Amino acid sequence: MSTRIDTSAGLAVVRVQAVSEGSVTSSRGGRRRGIPDFRRSHVSFSPGTVASLAVVLLAVGWALFPEFFTFQSPIAGNNQALASPSSQHWFGTDALGRDLYTRVVYGASNSLRAAVIAVFVGATVGSLIGTTAGTIRGRTDAIFMRFVDVLLSIPTLLLSLSVIILLGFGVVNAAIAVGVAAVASFARLSRSKALQVSTSDYVEAAYGSGATFGQVLLRLVLPNSLGPIVALAALQTGTAILGISTLGFLGYGAQPPTPEWGLIIAEGRNYVATSPWVTVLPGVVLVAVVLATNHLSHHIQNRDSWRTSP
Repeated sequence: MSTRIDTSAGLAVVRVQAVSEGSVTSSRGGRRRGIPDFRRSHVSFSPGTVASLAVVLLAVGWALFPEFFTFQSPIAGNNQALASPSSQHWFGTDALGRDLYTRVVYGASNSLRAAVIAVFVGATVGSLIGTTAGTIRGRTDAIFMRFVDVLLSIPTLLLSLSVIILLGFGVVNAAIAVGVAAVASFARLSRSKALQVSTSDYVEAAYGSGATFGQVLLRLVLPNSLGPIVALAALQTGTAILGISTLGFLGYGAQPPTPEWGLIIAEGRNYVATSPWVTVLPGVVLVAVVLATNHLSHHIQNRDSWRTSP
């Protein structure tokens, strides 16, 4: 085994070359064991993955370009209150005569935008806490992780309600509240990954070459810890959509007449017996998007789906 240390640019790069019996084949067309052969690589996409991707892309299209999917107003109503689904009103109308499909389409913008904000807040704050604790270790690690334990001890919905009561009602405040509730999950994951990376040879060599803690954290630890965090962020997107819809259903999120999926379902809960489509169809859309994002996140986490053929 041979090791070379390059101290250029203030950071150490450790290159380890291990040669053992069977690890390298002959030079006549062979390849190293464990190194992917990109000529034979393939990625498998199951029908469920394709369907989930289609659902997510449709929801993103609704959020970005709602006017391309409907020409009606999400706020203005007509004289046909609680009309059943038809070719003119695909999801029917609500109690005020507003086209329900249009409100669901425009509601995707508020729900998905809030979910992105929530995941960004949780991932940024949680990763910073976890990575710093895992890299410094010692007393700093103990203090940071006790704070994370306190967050984990509080039920997610209760923590979100506590934050939104302090901030006030609204879609953005609901997103921040859901993001705060997700900080603990990102912190624990990033800390475990940082503990693994910070004990690597190239990190020790970087400190030995004079690199500062900030350089090691930003250039070595964080980039090598992003894989699991990205997968968790994909999983938390569906959880954030569900959490924001829950706050909207309870009246702590978007306020009428703003179209938002949780609020739309809440507005139709009094008409379930006579007009079930008012809550069932928006609920089906919400469940479909949440399940689709969860399926895609598990697909990202499942390394077997991305491995190359032997």
